[in-house]
Amino acid sequence: MGEIAGFQVRPGMFDINGATALANGVCFTVHTHNGTSCELLLFHREEEEPYAVIPFPEAYKIGDVYSMIVFDLRVEDFEYAYRIDGPYDSEKGLLFDKKNVLLDPYARVVAGQRIWGERRQEAYHARVLRDVFDWGDQKQSHKELCDLIIYELHVRGFTQHPSSGVKHRGTFEGLKEKIPYLKELGVNAVELMPIFEFDETMNAREVDGKKLMEYWGYNTVSFFAPNTSYIAQDEYNQEGTELKELIKELHENHIEVILDVVFNHTAEGNEKGPAFCFKGLDNNLYYMLTPDGNYYNFSGCGNTLNCNHPIVRQMILECLRYWTVSYRVDGFRFDLASILGRNADGSPMNNPPLLESLANDPILSNVKLIAEAWDAGGLYQVGSFPAGRRWAEWNGRYRDNLRGYLKGENWEAWNAAWRICGSGDMYGGLFHDDNQEYAGYNSSINFFTCHDGFTLYDLYSYNDKHNENNGWNNTDGANDNRSWNCGAEGETSDPEVLKLRYRMIRNACAILMCSRGTPMFLAGDEFGNTQFGNNNSYCQDNEISWLDWTYLEKNKELFEFFKFMIAYRHKHAVIRKKLPEAVCGMEPIHAHDVQAERTNLPDGTRTFGISFAGYDKKKGKDDLIYIAINTYWEDVTITLPYLHRRGDWYLSVNTYGDGEGRYFYPEGEEIRIEGNFVMRPRSVAVFTGKTF
Repeated sequence: MGEIAGFQVRPGMFDINGATALANGVCFTVHTHNGTSCELLLFHREEEEPYAVIPFPEAYKIGDVYSMIVFDLRVEDFEYAYRIDGPYDSEKGLLFDKKNVLLDPYARVVAGQRIWGERRQEAYHARVLRDVFDWGDQKQSHKELCDLIIYELHVRGFTQHPSSGVKHRGTFEGLKEKIPYLKELGVNAVELMPIFEFDETMNAREVDGKKLMEYWGYNTVSFFAPNTSYIAQDEYNQEGTELKELIKELHENHIEVILDVVFNHTAEGNEKGPAFCFKGLDNNLYYMLTPDGNYYNFSGCGNTLNCNHPIVRQMILECLRYWTVSYRVDGFRFDLASILGRNADGSPMNNPPLLESLANDPILSNVKLIAEAWDAGGLYQVGSFPAGRRWAEWNGRYRDNLRGYLKGENWEAWNAAWRICGSGDMYGGLFHDDNQEYAGYNSSINFFTCHDGFTLYDLYSYNDKHNENNGWNNTDGANDNRSWNCGAEGETSDPEVLKLRYRMIRNACAILMCSRGTPMFLAGDEFGNTQFGNNNSYCQDNEISWLDWTYLEKNKELFEFFKFMIAYRHKHAVIRKKLPEAVCGMEPIHAHDVQAERTNLPDGTRTFGISFAGYDKKKGKDDLIYIAINTYWEDVTITLPYLHRRGDWYLSVNTYGDGEGRYFYPEGEEIRIEGNFVMRPRSVAVFTGKTF
């Protein structure tokens, strides 16, 4: 025991990072490789000046780790931060400044971020978490990735619009109020855009009288702390409780939770950015630096985390373990994940140690690992992401090939067929699952839309992006959208244009739900939500980004179509995975010309079909699906695969409709088809095979 600044202290628990509440005090542990001294700062709540400064004695340091237990502290009474001294040499990447107040990189709670849009204090402080949440005996989900239907959403934007009808708009609690809606829709996984603590006021500006902020949340302030502006009620020192209650209730309703995580950069930015955490702890260790000490920018956001340095690698692993154990998260989607495979000099690594350690960690063995397999530095690894069989990928080629083919780029036909079949040309697993690389139906996350780009309605309402409201003269956002306005740019009252737009949306939905791989779509697509042509709404905390729930009633017919297609996918395992060989003799998976017996697609075909066949042991019968796609603007007659007099084909879905507003036929109401079928212009049809 010792005494410093009037506090009883002793050496702490050197192998437990962060601040840990004990029965009679708090243990503080932090490490720095190049720092020469460290001080613990204690603040009264919401105050800028510390009421206590406690230097760590050299005797309380082992290796690079400082650890100290401070007795008689109540966690409710203080906030804390650090000051670290050391050399300053910017060309060597050493930026130590004893005046900088530094946030604990392992902070479980960041103070001063509670009110959305308001930044309370100059420096970030942390609070000590007292975790008393009881998970009961809730078991970890073991759903296969291919059995999920992923619904991507922004926690604030999902319910912030007044039309959401929830009591606590824009919060975890508001999302919890919408669980019955998610169940009705039929999705069984939500992918939450960043919920780690971020500062939405960073880079705030005003454009045309509107305040723009870092709305999406991709500039992380703290990797271990939940975003406190997403909670409905104050949770002093028990922050995260509302989020845990949300996750627990989602699990009770058989909905998994996937977090969008950003380990490619931090909110400290480039040379001109603030130094509130990693820069002041070990700038040249946490970030990729050029030989002259500047920042590599493979993230497009000013800096790049040095993910394969052992210290950073350990932090990321501990972070994911923490969210898996303490929040029972089911999976992680890694933003710009190719950065996670770069060396300290930025070069791609063949066997990145971080990716391998995450893939083989025992705590993470059942969680989903999903890579956005590219980065802003030009590295594109879709189909070749390292540590393959353990990782799934956002399949950007699925998005591009299917968008192109549906709008009429007939040269994409073969690529479109591959994507619907599970991208076996990229991932393997086409006919079997014994390859050493990938299993197609557990590796490909198929999507037409996500937060980054057009909504599904806008995909068929705009030829060009309309990001003028972002204030960059429409120069930001992707230019290659493969979109089509169906004859009129933006809003229109033309009934023929609107009819075509909604048919194109149904086409995309039907194909997505009948593709092998895991379908993902953006919240609001199911009822035609629009962002008015903005394909980069990262800064729009307003009606551009918020879901307008009035469209749910306006486009009820579209919502019902999504519901049906989601339920249809759940019912037919053969779409999702390889089953035992079908009794009727059909091959497990195949592409077909307009005449189904022709299984080689002609170059430039505008119409083709895909068949899935297998024996469903649970149902005790063959599971047979045929999806036909006509991108031509005229009728095309197709023939269906021959079932060798063992059954018949029945029409389950026709996106063109029957002229009376009917686009799908529930089980028992399907229409029997006698071999030939007339595909209407720009339409998709789904047939279910029934054997005798």
